[in-house]
This record gives sequence, C-alpha cells and structure tokens, in this order.
Amino acid sequence: MNQKIPWNIPNILSFYRLVSFPFVLVIALLGYEKLFVVLICINLVTDVLDGFIARTFNMKTEIGAKLDSIADTGTFILAFLGLYLFRWNILQNYAFPFLLFVSLFVFCNLLSLLKFRRLPSLHLYSWKIGGYIQGAFLFTIFAIDFYAPFFYFMIVWSVLAILEHIIIQLIIEKMISNAKGLYWVLKGMKKAI
Repeated sequence: MNQKIPWNIPNILSFYRLVSFPFVLVIALLGYEKLFVVLICINLVTDVLDGFIARTFNMKTEIGAKLDSIADTGTFILAFLGLYLFRWNILQNYAFPFLLFVSLFVFCNLLSLLKFRRLPSLHLYSWKIGGYIQGAFLFTIFAIDFYAPFFYFMIVWSVLAILEHIIIQLIIEKMISNAKGLYWVLKGMKKAI
C-alpha cells in the first residue's frame, strides 16, 4: 500500500485486526481455545464497529476499505482454522457444505487477486449480513453448542452472498468499494451506458 493511511477510528480498528492476526494464529496453533475464542470475538466486534463508525460519522476512505478487506480475510482464515482445530469433530459430519463455502471464499479472493491484483472490497449488503450471521454462528458453536439448522442457514446465506460477490467481480472492470449489491452495480452500469 503506497497510500498514506488516515488514522481515524475505523482504520485503527481494522489495523488492530491486521496486527492481531499473527498473535491469534499462534494462540490457535498452540491450542489455547478459550483465549482464541475471546480474541476472535474481539476481532468480530471490531469489524462491526469499524464499518458502523465509518458509515455513521462519514469516515469512509478507499484505503480504509482495503484495510478492512484484508483484515476481514485474516479474520476468516482465523475462524476457519479455529473451527478446524477446535470443532472439526462436529463439523466433519457437515464437511461438504462447510468445504463448499471455504472453497468459494478462496476462489472469490483468488479471482480478485488475479483480476484486480488486490483483495475484494465490495462490501455488499448480503456479505455484511452474512458476516453477522457467521459471527453469531462462531459465537454459538464455541460458547453454547452446535445447532444444525443454524449451521445450514449460515452456509446457505454465505454461499449466496459469495456467489453475488463472484458475479459482480466477473462483470466489473475495476474493483470498487462499497458496491452494496448486484442490483446497484447493474444500475450503475446502466447509467454509464
């Protein structure tokens, strides 16, 4: 990143998630499940807060969107790793839908890296809502119990959201931030014609 980072609260929260990534990764690999859960929950809360503060107080920046996207990817990697390390005994019975979601997530990020030379930063409504659902699922599976209907709801929503993400990446010429959704992207393309 060659751009200077404006150090506002949302960008600091995203930067925290970036900096915390290796620490949380080591905690997970060492098997400290309770500490991992606390730290991943802090990351999830800071993810919600950075977006809310940026939108509410008009602190959105292009570099902030990029930071947030990189931090989101790191948080996803940590969440997938935590689920594998600490809850695979449950999830192995649901491996196909879980691995389908993980595969689509990886494909979506690789597509963006290949096509735009950066991680995606579309910030779609479906993806934001999916993030809340995924966060609730993570909290539930680690703090309460595994509920198959909630798992399937989370997977279906996440797969549909990531398919919307992929479709948008395939039809746009350059990466955009805060695209809202396929409807708004198509509407914007129609206006440009």
